[in-house]
Amino acid sequence: MATTVKPFLIGSIVRDTSGNAGVITSINPADGSIAGQVVRATPEDVDTAVRVAWDAFRNKPWRKLRPDQRASILFEIGRRILAERESLARLQMLDSGKPYKECMNMVTSAASYFRYYASVCETWQNEVTSPRGEYFSMALAEPYGVVACITPWNSPIMNEAQKAAPALAAGNAVIIKPSEETPQLALELVRICTEAGLPEGLLIALPGYGEDVGAALVKHPGVRMVSFTGGTETGRAIGAIAGQRLIPVGLELGGKSPHIVFEDADLDRAVAGVMSGIFGSAGQSCVAGSRLFVQKSVYKKVLDDLAARTREIRVRLPDDPEVQMGPLVSAAHRDKVAACVDLARSEGGSILVGGNMPSEQPFDKGMFYMPTIVDGLSNASRSAQEEIFGPVLVAIPFEDEADVVAQANDTVFGLAAGMWTGDYARAWRVAREIEAGSVWINTYKQSHIATPFGGFKDSGIGREKGLHGLRLYSQVKSVFFGMHEKSMSL
Repeated sequence: MATTVKPFLIGSIVRDTSGNAGVITSINPADGSIAGQVVRATPEDVDTAVRVAWDAFRNKPWRKLRPDQRASILFEIGRRILAERESLARLQMLDSGKPYKECMNMVTSAASYFRYYASVCETWQNEVTSPRGEYFSMALAEPYGVVACITPWNSPIMNEAQKAAPALAAGNAVIIKPSEETPQLALELVRICTEAGLPEGLLIALPGYGEDVGAALVKHPGVRMVSFTGGTETGRAIGAIAGQRLIPVGLELGGKSPHIVFEDADLDRAVAGVMSGIFGSAGQSCVAGSRLFVQKSVYKKVLDDLAARTREIRVRLPDDPEVQMGPLVSAAHRDKVAACVDLARSEGGSILVGGNMPSEQPFDKGMFYMPTIVDGLSNASRSAQEEIFGPVLVAIPFEDEADVVAQANDTVFGLAAGMWTGDYARAWRVAREIEAGSVWINTYKQSHIATPFGGFKDSGIGREKGLHGLRLYSQVKSVFFGMHEKSMSL
């Protein structure tokens, strides 16, 4: 059992358990034991952090360094993350319950974000605009100053790096508010960045709760931009505050992504892709393919095969080398998923596979829920419309291309979509018609740091990753140099 309470730093200021500081306890979802404890930040710490971050932004050389100098530090951060890959992955496994192999991949992704934005930082070119008079004009990317990044629990180190790397590359100071469910990785990221040469105060992590620390950050007059990944309702509240304050936001929110299988698809590959799309990460992914649409002519064949393979999924402890799916993040979240399955039953859904928590050892102390397939519901049901964020798949038949496009788009969400077909002309047509920020064709859940990511409709505002990711954390300044040969006159 962990007994040491980890402090956090605000620049050179150490926040430990002295005084009346509270503690956040991270619970290991695999067995209910204590994964770690960190000092809990308060709204008063937000004031201090914003002040320290502004001091670092204004008075330390980071934003005025040449791009290649900033890039060298960002690249070193990526190198150091990789050097600590195993220990960081194990810490994330304990915090979140994700399988160790998956955590290793996420740490690698976190390192790649810093390496990529090191390259973007060094090669970024400001725009020289076309002249329309006797002047020379440019459009420059400038940092906002202090930005707040609020991250979720499902992929902590990856999400924190995905925000911090471009925000720092743009020259900002960054304050991260990690999820209270997984508070430890952000502290390690701050340590690594400081050891790599990032000046103190440019990156601060405040482990706290959304209702006090998160709210204080969004409302703070010293925070000039907010980036949030999480639930749609929280994102809506953040957007409302940002609208009142007239500050920009980046919001990556929920999803209820359609995963489409046409009758001419390679059905074996399609079933494997569907399983990966919903049961990978135990369904705790914003892009999980949670609505399965299968053409009626192959509906029974696909569901029979899918059900048989789903029963064989190896639900294991996250450090088991054979694990394919681990626990959910917490008891509260597991119970929420279970309640959603009960709702599906009450709506008339038939549970083909799963629909229960395993009770045998060693799962009885953990937050496990079996992979679940629901049949017999329409796309209008709550189970097909509301995000469950767990290993629950709702299967729905469709007639033809027009029918599936209409059903797929009949949702408030628009984060991602996937399809399997042998007809690439149809794939192109459907991809253009689907209202989603990412569309996968004959694959699913692929991700690339150079390709922008974000949602349509209630799934968010703005784009992370790629060049768009750097633009998200930058504001544009236009500069004009007069080239007049004669004095200007009225």
